[in-house]
Amino acid sequence: MGQDRQDGAPRAVLIGAGMVAATHLRACRAAAGTVALHGIMARRPEAARALAAEEGIARDELHFYATAEEVAADPQVDFAIIVTPPDARAALIAPLAAAGKHVLLEKPVARDLAEAAEVVAICEAAGVTLGLVFQHRMRAASRRAAALVASGGLGALGLAEIRVPWWRGQDYYDEPGRGTHARDGGGVLITQAIHAMDLALSLTGPVTRVQAMTATTRLHRMEAEDFAAAGLGFASGAVGSLYAATAAFPGGEDSIALHFEKASLTLSAGHLAVRWRDGRIEEAGSGTGSGGTADPMGFGHELHQAVIEDFAAAIRDGRPPAATGQAALEVHRLIEATTVSARDGRIWLAEDAA
Repeated sequence: MGQDRQDGAPRAVLIGAGMVAATHLRACRAAAGTVALHGIMARRPEAARALAAEEGIARDELHFYATAEEVAADPQVDFAIIVTPPDARAALIAPLAAAGKHVLLEKPVARDLAEAAEVVAICEAAGVTLGLVFQHRMRAASRRAAALVASGGLGALGLAEIRVPWWRGQDYYDEPGRGTHARDGGGVLITQAIHAMDLALSLTGPVTRVQAMTATTRLHRMEAEDFAAAGLGFASGAVGSLYAATAAFPGGEDSIALHFEKASLTLSAGHLAVRWRDGRIEEAGSGTGSGGTADPMGFGHELHQAVIEDFAAAIRDGRPPAATGQAALEVHRLIEATTVSARDGRIWLAEDAA
């Protein structure tokens, strides 16, 4: 059972059978030759088998596991793709890392910064690679933006704007545990806006000052926040703003606008526009769905495939993946800073939190 290894392709086990699991199955199958899908693990093995059947995968094509310890004990497994809710990440990852299995995590790393730091430390101590599924980084527009910023040709950053005007109906939050601190670690910040926030920080560098407000609007019945707004100060000296909501019906695409000395750069739904001060306009990429409307799965598997292929190449070549565990701690730090600032009614400063 399990796909035959092709040209040394690492073997992967998918852990979790929830909403996004089917996307990862499709991504792994499309990446055949780069990754060999070896099996699925779920707390209820029948859920794993049902997921495989829904995707047209015969039962004898894969191994099925009930625990992380079973995955860890399989010498044929090279890495795990974990797509479970974030409330038990360390317990899942510890036996895998101890057995030398590399780990690719669906965002977030964990429910909060302290738990995320623990996960990163577990993997670093075991010497295994930890990567994050921040698929927005893999868009052609994002890669072009990263190259432009890294070149220094845009000049210094002055202002950054991060907007996530999404919508989720009440039925989304009626699922047990969704939008709670105990299971998800929070609301719109850690579950939806984390993608745009991570991409923005990969371009701007870290935040050192946050003054925020969060709330649960009357449009949802949920424990955590469905609205967040913050003023930001960056280590570079730039300033900016963050707006995120799942109460913005009918929902729109997230966007990042970065205003530099020589040009302004806007990323929106996979499209890049660079407006230079001398009048030139440069564009790259094309619009892609990101799940901002009522359908949380309104996107394809192609970007997840790119993340998985990059991760497989990273463990094969001994290099860091596109989004590392350490890099993910930056977005977790911003989420915590926004939450703390809003909760305590004060300005959060990096030096005070160190």
